[in-house]
Amino acid sequence: MLPEFWSCPLSVLSAELPGAESDELIGAAATNHEAREQSVNGSSETVGVATQKRRGYEQNLVYRITMLMLGFMSVTAFLSMWISNTATTAMMLPIAQAVLKQLSKSETEKADRELREGRDNQAFEMAEVTNTKNPLENVNQYEISGPEPTMDSLAERMRKEREQRYLWLNKGMSLSVCYSASIGGTATLTGTTPNLILKGQMDHLFPENPNVINFATWFGFSCPNMVLMLLLSWLWLQFMYLGLNFKKTFGCGSKNKSDQEAYDVIRQEFKKLGRMKFAEAAVLTIFVVLVVLWFSREPGFIPGWASPLNEYGQFVTDGTVAILISTLLFLIPSQMPKCFCCINKQEQEETVEEGNLVPERQKKVKAPPALLEWKVVHERMPWNIVLLLGGGYALATGAEVSGLSDWLGESLAPLQNIPPFSISLLLCLLVGMFTECSSNTATTTLFLPILASMAKTIHLHPLYVMLPCTISASMAFMLPVATPPNAIAFSYGTLKVLDMAKAGFMLNLIGILCINLAINTWGTVMFDLNTFPSWINITTNATATP
Repeated sequence: MLPEFWSCPLSVLSAELPGAESDELIGAAATNHEAREQSVNGSSETVGVATQKRRGYEQNLVYRITMLMLGFMSVTAFLSMWISNTATTAMMLPIAQAVLKQLSKSETEKADRELREGRDNQAFEMAEVTNTKNPLENVNQYEISGPEPTMDSLAERMRKEREQRYLWLNKGMSLSVCYSASIGGTATLTGTTPNLILKGQMDHLFPENPNVINFATWFGFSCPNMVLMLLLSWLWLQFMYLGLNFKKTFGCGSKNKSDQEAYDVIRQEFKKLGRMKFAEAAVLTIFVVLVVLWFSREPGFIPGWASPLNEYGQFVTDGTVAILISTLLFLIPSQMPKCFCCINKQEQEETVEEGNLVPERQKKVKAPPALLEWKVVHERMPWNIVLLLGGGYALATGAEVSGLSDWLGESLAPLQNIPPFSISLLLCLLVGMFTECSSNTATTTLFLPILASMAKTIHLHPLYVMLPCTISASMAFMLPVATPPNAIAFSYGTLKVLDMAKAGFMLNLIGILCINLAINTWGTVMFDLNTFPSWINITTNATATP
């Protein structure tokens, strides 16, 4: 129920961003103006002026398209923080495709219109020349009909160039949406499954840890990293498909009347949604309450509302809040409750039944359905995540009981002589390559118990390697099969595997470098990663005791 609600009011947030007021794409009108002037008088000066006009138009247009891309990436990343990456990509890509289609249609119509106007103006100007007293009348007639094939060929060439530009823009926009969905999912603890696996493994392998991973601490670490990665990926995709121009990208663009055509597409979809219904407002309110309770439970810098309840143990966790909110969804009605104190005062009609007067039964008032019903939960709940988390715990326990974890930890003991920064970087690269060929969930489930055992052996804080490797498992940008958002973008038919590999390889490196920058700066301060925690020894001794 929650994804369906968010898909209504939030999918149109891109219309409110500055980048959503998109312009017509690169220079068809100015190009046709150039061809028309050249065919009339052949003046190189006029061609130069028209070319400069076209360049200015293109630069302004590139600015508008880059802002459009940033707008879509920002909205996609924000949605992916709260709902699944797959649902976000499936929701945002059709909107992006509709905007690009409207842009292409607008530019084509404008180019055809200016081409027709150019031919009319040319015929008018040539008619003035033939009316003068010129003895070479036949030459003037030849000049009238001569440039027509040239204009047609130029129009055809401009059409092909325009289609090629839109193809590249389509590729860049599709990649920006699917990549930003994967990046945005790393910002919150519930954004993607690997984050929850890390939380579960930390609580399972180190039960004495002081709830070091919770919603607030994860958001404080990962959200700045997500913003940094999003901006760098925007610049990289801009360089790949639009051309990077800092002056125009961060400058100011002028508006054009035709800008509204693509903007109107989103506005029309927004109007179709209508006013927010009671059920939507209720779900939104409950969701805001959920996030506030998660953040304020144990903020870290001040005591949270759960601190008195957890004085003698961890009785209230993030899962407690989630269960409470889920229960409310089953209790709150989906329609505005009516006032039952007002009884229908219409006179009761009497009917004759076997000679007796019997009052007609009033209609029973049927209670509206709840916001969430078990049938919907049973059909749409991702039960595979529950089974996968349980399987991960079983795998970790089996490796620990059989001695596999200790053996792997001893085998990796020589890493103790390597600087911790290099260890984290190498492990992130290993996980990043592995996750391209398998799901990020399976990668995290396989690697985290091994990394925890290695950290204990070399006396390194477990989070120093487990946290960056968990986020690196979401950096699957190179192949369509690496993650569902990539597969959805690839299914539209405009992308090739080589396109995704070229753009994704650099993004993988950018993401891994950003993660290691985060873990060695504010991550070290937040989690005190320079100190080997005492709760690891307590957990180890408790496990070793028969």
